[in-house]
Amino acid sequence: MDSHLKLTADKGDALPDPSLYQRLLGRLIYLTITRPDIAFSVQILAQFMHQPTIVHLQDAKRLLRYLVGTISQGILLASSSAATLTTYCDSDWAGCPMTRRSTTGYCIFLGDSPISWKVKKQYVTAKSSAEAEYRAMALTNCEVTWLTTLLKDLGLKNLPPTVLKCDNQAALAIAANPVLHERTKHVEIDCHYVRDQIQQGTIKAEKIAYSDQVADILTKILPVQLHNQHVHKLGASSLPHSPT
Repeated sequence: MDSHLKLTADKGDALPDPSLYQRLLGRLIYLTITRPDIAFSVQILAQFMHQPTIVHLQDAKRLLRYLVGTISQGILLASSSAATLTTYCDSDWAGCPMTRRSTTGYCIFLGDSPISWKVKKQYVTAKSSAEAEYRAMALTNCEVTWLTTLLKDLGLKNLPPTVLKCDNQAALAIAANPVLHERTKHVEIDCHYVRDQIQQGTIKAEKIAYSDQVADILTKILPVQLHNQHVHKLGASSLPHSPT
């Protein structure tokens, strides 16, 4: 998608028959199960399914052209890697031009293979980037808890602490230091689940550089070169076409 374009509900003329757009988005939502690189774009387009416009349809067709150009791309699962969970979480503070709500994005790796990813607009408007990042950490931690329980049921009972990588120093400080109560009074209690898990040793939060934040592709539209770099870091690769 065009990184300079901000889609809104009133941009463009309404489509006379929205069913074409709705069927197309339904298929694209299904495709995000195996294509994390389009998850954020599909999340944006899906917000206008009730009353799509010509502009929304044009952007959806642009996404289709991207898929045609990367039709052989897919997730390559590692045949052997350590049984450890590594998580990247990020948020785009006040990124929605209509509601000014932030968008949460996370990607979870089992060893070197991505096994879970999600893009979701936050339910409330965050008052700071630290709050938006902290809420992203809370949502990610819920998914980590579920995956850890699932892996234990499958026989992996001695998993090391999950590494939670975030590029926001303020959010990491809030999670590690309960003394910062003046900065967290407006954060809902359930978000402090992250702090509880860190104290119990099931989560290990780490600071990473912005350039290494894999989940950045799940929270905003990136320039082409940076987009391709993050797709590679996600573990997606283009496989050769098989002869027919």
